[in-house]
Amino acid sequence: MLITEPMEVKTSRPWSVILVFDGQDFPALHASQATHSLASRLSKNCLLVGIHANENRIYEYGVAAQADYANRGDRASQTTQFVLNELIVYLKSKFPLSSNRADWSIGGFSLSGLMALDIAWNHPDYFSKAGVFSGSFWWRQKALDHGYEDSDRIMHALIRSTKQIPDSSFWFQVGTQDEEDDRDGDGVIDSIADTLDLIAEIERKGYQWGKNVQYLEVKNGVHAPSTWATVFPDFLHWTQEAIE
Repeated sequence: MLITEPMEVKTSRPWSVILVFDGQDFPALHASQATHSLASRLSKNCLLVGIHANENRIYEYGVAAQADYANRGDRASQTTQFVLNELIVYLKSKFPLSSNRADWSIGGFSLSGLMALDIAWNHPDYFSKAGVFSGSFWWRQKALDHGYEDSDRIMHALIRSTKQIPDSSFWFQVGTQDEEDDRDGDGVIDSIADTLDLIAEIERKGYQWGKNVQYLEVKNGVHAPSTWATVFPDFLHWTQEAIE
């Protein structure tokens, strides 16, 4: 199931697109209000698309190339193929969408944020921007009690091994109260540490903090739509800034 939120202005220019996983949370994210606010500032049409998930999201979202140690995310490659080969084709049949990758963005929350980054990183010919809210960057190939090391984090390793670097932009959000876990006992919760470590991997590939990498840390923010809703408009606006 899809939720589409067209933001129309009087122009014949092709539409830009923002695909967002976990579309079932659009009401809690106040997506309609956010799109109405953004539409008033746009000079071109934009389509926000919410892709619904159900109880199978823990298997359907992840890193396409590798499930985690518990075989979660084992259908992530199918999700990727659905987005690239079915959903985009369908949307293009319904709306006059841009064929320029600069006009296409993708985003997600928690595990679906990991999925969004995986797709954008590996398929830069489709998407030029990715936004991740409280991303599940702890996603690992070994359990903590089975010899885990930080090098076992799957998305970090994927970025580290990438040879051809995509010309893309990335937006990350984390809440200071996302969780309480602190694997290494350094006083920094894992969600923040994992995100900052991932950004460091991206920076080693030539990306620049504050330029094509944005990081937003929400004080007292929690791992829930109640926090994500407060910054969802910021993400939407960021996707359109460079193409206005």
